[in-house]
Amino acid sequence: MNAIQPSRPPLEPIQRRRVAPRPKRHLRQRSYQVMALETTAKIGVNVVISAAALSALVQLLPYHWSQQDKLREIRTEVKQMEERVNSLQAEFSRNFDPRQTKSIMQEQGYRFDPRQRQVVLMNQEPEEIEQAEFSP
Repeated sequence: MNAIQPSRPPLEPIQRRRVAPRPKRHLRQRSYQVMALETTAKIGVNVVISAAALSALVQLLPYHWSQQDKLREIRTEVKQMEERVNSLQAEFSRNFDPRQTKSIMQEQGYRFDPRQRQVVLMNQEPEEIEQAEFSP
């Protein structure tokens, strides 16, 4: 057991690669530049989108106002037509009401009820009116 064993070669220190340290300041500065460029690009895109939206709005507003004016006119006409329809419906129901036939016949014709007296208004000359007012 005590035999002679061949000697091992001496352990050489393991050489480690030395990595050259990168300057951290350069990396930070580079990342800030990238962030600034990205932020500038985002702001530019948002400005372009806002300008497009604003120009579309400027073009649409006059159209919207004209449509509102037309709508107001139509609503006014609808109100007038509703009033006319209501009056025509009232007249229609009156014309076909059997209790109203006698009065309608008198309105539309020249015949009067024999029990009704006819009143005739006559125009007097202005001189006759003055004489009638001053006569005792």
